[in-house]
Amino acid sequence: MTSDPRRAIPSTDRLLALPEVIAAGQQLAPHIIRRTITEIQASARRGQTAPDEVIPRVVDAVQATHTTNLSAVLNATGVIIHTNLGRAPLSEAARDALHAAAGYVDLELDLDDGKRSKRGTWAKTALLAKAPDAEDALIVNNGAAALSLATTALAVAQGKPEVIISRGELVEIGAGFRLPDLITSTGTQLAEVGTTNRTTLEDYRNAISERTGAILKVHPSNYWIGGFNSTVETKQLATLADEQGLPLIVDVGSGLFTPDPVLPDEPTMTQALRDGADVVIASGDKLLGGPQAGLLLGSKTVLQTLARHPLARAFRADKFTLAALEATLNASSTPVHDALHADSKVLYARSQRIAEALNAEVVPHEGRVGGGGGAGVPIAGWAVSVAEEFARPLRTGSPAILPRVADGRCLIDLRCVPEADDEVILHRLREIAAEVEG
Repeated sequence: MTSDPRRAIPSTDRLLALPEVIAAGQQLAPHIIRRTITEIQASARRGQTAPDEVIPRVVDAVQATHTTNLSAVLNATGVIIHTNLGRAPLSEAARDALHAAAGYVDLELDLDDGKRSKRGTWAKTALLAKAPDAEDALIVNNGAAALSLATTALAVAQGKPEVIISRGELVEIGAGFRLPDLITSTGTQLAEVGTTNRTTLEDYRNAISERTGAILKVHPSNYWIGGFNSTVETKQLATLADEQGLPLIVDVGSGLFTPDPVLPDEPTMTQALRDGADVVIASGDKLLGGPQAGLLLGSKTVLQTLARHPLARAFRADKFTLAALEATLNASSTPVHDALHADSKVLYARSQRIAEALNAEVVPHEGRVGGGGGAGVPIAGWAVSVAEEFARPLRTGSPAILPRVADGRCLIDLRCVPEADDEVILHRLREIAAEVEG
């Protein structure tokens, strides 16, 4: 009688006692290791894995398992603020701040007198130093939360639920989420004025009623309208709002504080404040180059009203956001700024070196800001052009490298790739080329 080969499958206790499995247990939770073992044993029972392969498979599996499934990616697309890749990469200073924040920190404590203090005052101080035209500031967990808080606290909570907005600024921010839906979800009502392409000051003036709680201006940062069009400037709206005793909310979106010659048409938080906005809103993880956060700057009276609203607690930023944001504001530069202002000659030289080693071609390539900033603004650069079949191995290799695929070619743009990683990309391209030729 032939013995059942499944009897040779190592037991769970034997597998758990393997030195490599015990070592992996210093990093991995017990249920992760047991699940791995169970899955490989089940594969052996189904005849998909030979019994004598169970031990080496278990060892390989636990050594290859990490506590997170997130994969680091080298961004070779030329899109600087890539939403699918987590938007802005953090500076070294911000990364160090995250490491420090991982332990106990003085988040709401005055170490001098040992008493409770306000949350994240150091981040707020750094934000106000960056925007001296603001009287006060508030930091929440993202830009959408900032807008929702501002419209709710200044309109609905005051018994005047209507907020006036131009029809040309009813933006969809991505993944199917639309600002009108976000704003009205808390009971705010929108009074839409003008048309898609043209809105005048009189449109706003005629819409004001006893139900009006605020005027809202949103920068449509992920699209633009050309041709026969007109919008009302912040300064004009501020004059009207002041005349009517209404707060003016301006969402500039991308978080640019001061003008940048690369993006001449991008609105800035500083200018919106100087033009008379009562509260200016932006995201922290776009052109500012920091962590995901919603930044609110403006009048002390208005900001205190926002801070007292219950949603301010629901939307408040955690210690990691506050730490990374402060470090971003205080650092000399960020990866986003450096990529936006990368020297074209240096990019060409780096690209040419890789191309020559592969017998490939360097082609002109237009990068983009991405993330809802600088819509329609091309950023001249270069890319290494290889066959389209390189794209998937680049994405699925280690490290993962994300190129751009266009017109049947795989394009590797080094704008957002640290120069120290050029060798990593070249090595991976050589491996793929050998596999393709083989």
